[in-house]
Formats: sequence, C-alpha cells, structure tokens
Amino acid sequence: MLASQYLYGVVRRPLVRIILLCLFIVFLFTARLPHTDSSRFFDLAPPQDRLLPIPHRPMGSPRHRIKVQRPLADPMAANDGPWAERADAVRGAFLHAYQGYLTHAAPHDELKPISKLPVDNMNGWGLSIVDSLDTMWLMGLYDEFDAGLAVVANVTFTMSPDKYAPFFETVIRYLGGLLSAYALSQDPILLARADDLGTALLPAFHTSSGLPMYAVNTVNGHVNKGWSGDASGLAESLTCQLEYKYLAYLTGRKVYYDAVERVMDIMYEANVTSTGELFPLLWSVKDGAPLGRLVSAGPNGDSAYEYMLKQWLLTGRTDTKARDLYIRSVDAILDHLTYLTPNRSLLYVTDATVDSHGTFLPSHKLEHLTCFLPATLALGAATLRDVPQRHMWAARAFAHTCWVLYADSPSGLAPDVVLMRSSHGATPSPFGAPWVAHLKQWEQSGSQGDPPGVRSPESVRDTDTAPEYTLTGMNYLLRPETVESFYLLWRITGDVMWRERGWEVFEALEREARVEGGGYASVNNVHLVGGPKKDEMPSWFLAETLKYLFLLFTDEDLVPLDRWVFNTEAHPLPVFHWSVWEMERLGITLGIKPEEDTP
Repeated sequence: MLASQYLYGVVRRPLVRIILLCLFIVFLFTARLPHTDSSRFFDLAPPQDRLLPIPHRPMGSPRHRIKVQRPLADPMAANDGPWAERADAVRGAFLHAYQGYLTHAAPHDELKPISKLPVDNMNGWGLSIVDSLDTMWLMGLYDEFDAGLAVVANVTFTMSPDKYAPFFETVIRYLGGLLSAYALSQDPILLARADDLGTALLPAFHTSSGLPMYAVNTVNGHVNKGWSGDASGLAESLTCQLEYKYLAYLTGRKVYYDAVERVMDIMYEANVTSTGELFPLLWSVKDGAPLGRLVSAGPNGDSAYEYMLKQWLLTGRTDTKARDLYIRSVDAILDHLTYLTPNRSLLYVTDATVDSHGTFLPSHKLEHLTCFLPATLALGAATLRDVPQRHMWAARAFAHTCWVLYADSPSGLAPDVVLMRSSHGATPSPFGAPWVAHLKQWEQSGSQGDPPGVRSPESVRDTDTAPEYTLTGMNYLLRPETVESFYLLWRITGDVMWRERGWEVFEALEREARVEGGGYASVNNVHLVGGPKKDEMPSWFLAETLKYLFLLFTDEDLVPLDRWVFNTEAHPLPVFHWSVWEMERLGITLGIKPEEDTP
C-alpha cells in the first residue's frame, strides 16, 4: 500500500507526467511506422512482393550497403569490341564537359565555356549538377556523384522576392533530376530535396482552372505570367505528370497527384474536334479553355504528347485514359501534320493553323526539337496493342530525316530550324504532300517495296542534289532529340545503323563543339567547318545528349525500357504500380487492370 501511494505521488508531479506523456506519444508513433526498408511515408507498409526493382552500384563501390533488388549492369565492366571504346569516349567527353563546369562555374547553373565564366540562368541552384547526377551514376562516375550529392544536400530552393522559377523547366530538370538520382541511388537526401521542391512549386497550380502558371516564387508562392500571358502552354501544362505522380507514389501525398491529374481531366474533357483531335498550343488559366487554332507536335506541344504515352507506361500500364489520348493524338499528328518531300521522300512533321473550315494550313517548318518524335512513336509501337503499323513506319522514316539534317551538313551537325521547300528558282515555295496520301497510294498499288519515306535517303553533302529544305536556324544548340531517337530505335529494333549514325554525331561534336580547357559550346553556323561558337553549354547537354549517346554505345542494357521511363529531360524513373490501398488513399479511380504487353 505504501509503495502504491508513493508511486501515485510521483506520477502526480507535473514534470514526471510530462515525461510519461512524451514517452507514450513516442511509443504510439513508432508503433505505427512500417517495419520495412522503405522510404515511402504511408501509414501501412507496402506489400513486400510489390517492391520496385531499384538498381544500385556494383558491390565494392562506396554505397554497396544499400539494400536493393535486381541491380543494373555495371557500366564500368570491361567489354570487348569497338562499342565499349565508343562508350568510354562519351564518358570521357562528359568528364571534359563537367570538369570544365566544376573548375569555372560550380555551384552556379551553367558554364560559359568560351569565356570560362559562370551563369545563373535557371534559379541559381546548381542546375548542371542536379541535371547530370543520374548521368554520372549510369556512367559509373560515383566519386563525381557523391561530390554533387554533397552540394544538393544543402540546396534550399530559395530565391529573392522579385525572382520566379519557370515551372516547366524547373520540373523537368531539377525535380526530374532529383527523383531519377534517388531512384537509382536510393539516397534519402535526394527524396527529401525532391519533396521540398515539389511543395515549393505547387502554388503554380493555384489558378481558377488548375492549369499551372508560367513561373512561381518558391518562397512566397507568388506566380508570374510568361510569354503567353494569361495562358498556359500545352507542353508546360502536361509535362509535369510523370514527376509529380512518381513523387506522390514515393511520399503518399495526395496533393501532388490531385494537382497534375486535374490538368489531365481538362484534356480528357476538352472538345478538340475543330482542330482535328489535336490540342491547341495555348489554354486559358482562367477557365481551362483552348485558345487559338495553332497545333504542333514540336515546340510548345512536343512533350505533352510524349507524356500521354509515358503516364501509361510509368504507372504499370494502368492509366488507360492517358494511353487512349496518346493514340488518338498520334493518329491525328500522322493524318494532319506529317508530310513527304517529292524527290528524296523525306518524311517530316510540322505545325499548322486550322482555319474555321477545319482546313490545316501547314508552315512546313521542321525544328530539331521535333526530332524527339521518332523515339516516342517507336516506344508506343513497341508497347501498345493494335496500333497501326504506320506508327513504326513513321518513327523510322522521320528518324531518317533527322539524320539527314546532320549528314547533309558540312560540319556534321544539324541546323536548329529548316523550312522544307524547293531551294531553286527565284521564289522558293513550300512543298510536300501529306504522308497519308502517299501511304494510301502505295497501299492501293499493292504495297510493293518499302512504305513511302521508310527507305533510308542518301546524304547530299558535297553533291549538287537539292536538299529539299533551306536553313532558317543555322545554329546547333547541343540538342539531344535526334540521338534520343537513335537510342530508342536501336534498343527496340536492334538495327546497328542507328548506333553508327550516333557515332557520326559524336565525332562531329568532338570536332566542332569541344572547347579546350573544359566544356562544349553550341555552334553558330553548321555550314561552316570550324566556325565560331556560342558561349553556352546548356545543362541538357550533360543530362540528355551525352547520356543518350553513352547508352547508345553501351552493350549492356543499363535502363531496360520495360522497367524504366525517361522523362523529357532524359531522367529515368522506375515503373510502379498503384496498389488498391494506395488508390483508395489518393482517390485514384482508374479501375482498369494493366495490360500485359511487353516491349
């Protein structure tokens, strides 16, 4: 009795009661934590048989302690043959570029390789580091990765009150880079930084329609209009779904999923019959209605169509609404925006204005940015059931045209913009008939030989043959789109021709863009051999161009396409599957089982 009275007196002391209450709260919290080696922050542990196959470093590397499943092949493993040497050459090029950046520009955004000066042109958070972390990992450059990780760990994503982060570029480069580096390395600081940035960018969606504004201040949440005023560009609105849905999957935060799915809902519900089932390039942030009648699969529209397919792939082929939207859109692109030149049979995809009668008025302009499309078409043809065979025909034919722009050029590098037209006569005029018309004629004549445009054209460099286009953008900006298409076509078809063409591009880069003392520079005029360069090295050169070239020359399949999906900045994200309890938690109503195709 005395003992119980004594204990009762002790418990009634205020300090003791506070300590006991704290211990009880800690007990309750720890009891609710999932007892699993998972970094996902759900109340319930995910099923053990649904863990993602996350690649890791080879054993013996600094982070071999990380527990993962099904590792990627070792990129540093010795392979015989010329392709291993070529992959090593690309790795060396990356080191030359990145060391130049580290020496003269870090931790600023990018290097000005001619003047050897830094520039902060994308928020000032060390863009070149974040954008190239996964490239370092895939190339086996783990020391460089760890040094970059130390910088990223201290990034706070702050900015002055009068500055704004462009939403689209920040998502695909910074957020995509962090998420991909996390998926590959499993280092938790990368997920923490991605979660911080994902939250800081959310005010961009705080519009009456739910479409994101052009830019947002990551500290005060203020938004800013961009080039399109009160409109949101098609690509800017639809090129955030992969990053935010994967972030929702990792963190369990419903707000991430809801923000980007609201954008998709607008597109699902939109009536675009007046523009031939293609989405106009501008949309009102006030009411979500389409603005204007300009359509394109190139700049300002490109990655929107790419992400329709890739949402389906990333979510384990369950997002069937996005899949169906992709098929409908690609069919419309092939019907209305795809043309063939009369002599060389160069297939190209352009933009167009649709008049009030529904007639497409094409510009016949082809931009290097549009050369991403063969990669997307080939990926769709390899993973979708029952799509017309013309999807793969178009992928191969358009990739030929993108290669020709390099092969025809005296420098071996492609111009940024060309106009498909006759270059002879006093008044050159655009030409080219719709590809579907050529295809129909070919089919009616018995489908003899290759489909129109699919046969590889010859280069006209050093000949008198008319190229069937004129240059309107003479520069080469270290862009990745063509080598991206070469890589996907090589992996899907196994045709070594695409690897050989990629090597030709790399050799031209070494001749024309390499800068002594570190770095590579954009080229001012691709028709001048050894001509002047632009004082810039965009981060996409490290994140995309050199990554795709390295993967193109690597015999081992480091990023299997059935398990990984590249975002539009070439950041690979792992395929995942929503479980029933996750769909209930996040309010996902797909309700359709995934298809069982394999690429």
